[in-house]
Amino acid sequence: MSNPSYHTRRTDIDWLPEGKEPLADGEYDAIVMGTGLKECVISGLLSVEGKKVLHIDRNNYYGAECASLNLTNLYEKFKAGDVPNTLGTNRDYNVDLIPKFVMACGNLTKMLLHSKVTRYLEFKSIGGSYVQAGGKILKVPATPEEALKSSLMGIFEKRRFRKFIIFVNQYAQDKPATFEGRDLTVMTMRELYLNFGLVPATHEFISHAMCLELDEVHLDKPALSTVLNLQIYCHSLERYGTSPYIYPIYGLGGLPEGFSRLCAIHGGTFMLNRDVDEVLIGEDGKAYGVMAGNEMAKAKMVIGDPSYFPKSMVRATGQVVRSICFLNHPIPNTNDMDSAQIIIPGPQVGRVNDIFVCSLSSGHNVSAKGVYIAIVSTKMEKGQPEEEVKPGLELLGNIMQRFTSVATTYEPVGSGKDNNCYISSSFDGTSHFESDCDDMLSLYERVTGKKLDMTINADSVEADY
Repeated sequence: MSNPSYHTRRTDIDWLPEGKEPLADGEYDAIVMGTGLKECVISGLLSVEGKKVLHIDRNNYYGAECASLNLTNLYEKFKAGDVPNTLGTNRDYNVDLIPKFVMACGNLTKMLLHSKVTRYLEFKSIGGSYVQAGGKILKVPATPEEALKSSLMGIFEKRRFRKFIIFVNQYAQDKPATFEGRDLTVMTMRELYLNFGLVPATHEFISHAMCLELDEVHLDKPALSTVLNLQIYCHSLERYGTSPYIYPIYGLGGLPEGFSRLCAIHGGTFMLNRDVDEVLIGEDGKAYGVMAGNEMAKAKMVIGDPSYFPKSMVRATGQVVRSICFLNHPIPNTNDMDSAQIIIPGPQVGRVNDIFVCSLSSGHNVSAKGVYIAIVSTKMEKGQPEEEVKPGLELLGNIMQRFTSVATTYEPVGSGKDNNCYISSSFDGTSHFESDCDDMLSLYERVTGKKLDMTINADSVEADY
């Protein structure tokens, strides 16, 4: 990767103000700020398309807010004092600041395949997916046999559930014969559930734990998008059998690093540990570059996460609380799985938004043997972080160490077309990437003016998970 000290200083650049030095090569097609996953995906794809890219990050590591940290960096970030000797060594840990699982047949997998970044990463499946219902942690059925044994439903409800899943799996938008008289562009999700005779408790676990809907609003909207989400879940589940999720060995930090490598191979310049002091805006209201100290770089567009742009260009969308917990045991009632996801539907605990719990261990090379990392996250509703995550923390049993953070989430005010500033949205409080992928695809389309080709089959990944 390029280092700024290797570049020759040039004073004959006509656009460079007197007394200023060029930042790296000076002129680029795009300047990308922040090495979060979304920004790295964009810089990687742009460089593959032949664009000259400068990628800057104020941190001395890749990943920005979605980095994976070792023990020393984690304790320093949270000002938690000295690292206890009992936890093992630094090299055993890769702790995600924003933990998320990857849907095996979802859009992020397609992006990894599309860009061939899978060659840099190794994935393993997650042990199981669970949902809280009636105060108990119950496994989301992964097979028809599990569905028949599940305590989530009574015997007659199980038959109705089976008929519903068969309908969803065979449904195809371009084949009216599969509609069975149902127009999912008109029929609401609630009406579809009732059409199959399913009871509200079943609506809840399908919608929240399988369709990954975040609240109840979707129930009174046309069913099509929720059904398509359920198809992705079911296809991902069929792929690996234990759960629909996969996760990179050594942590999520490998994802932005993989796309950064892609960018560098195609000529991208990277500068870590370098903050941007100002996004330069011309008299026409359009961004034309950045200033870092006494150095300046020019570009046709400036891309980045909200933290690099003036407050007037972004708006707050809420707050997310995350608690990273170190345990010396698997999460109780998850069949001693070395990795798991638990979704607590908001209505189960008197909330609007769901609470997400995910756990990982040495099985994915993110902690020392015998240490389990569980992360509880949700969108803030009442302003008391400890209360917001309490239902999730109560599932964990004894907690050795806990790090809690509250982050304000932002989204861009405009599309970027008017001012050449293309801004990503902050990562949400879910434990999966599905809605974040929608933002990545939107960002790519805004930057390039075209949709990313997502027709690649996610089943074509060449690996044994």
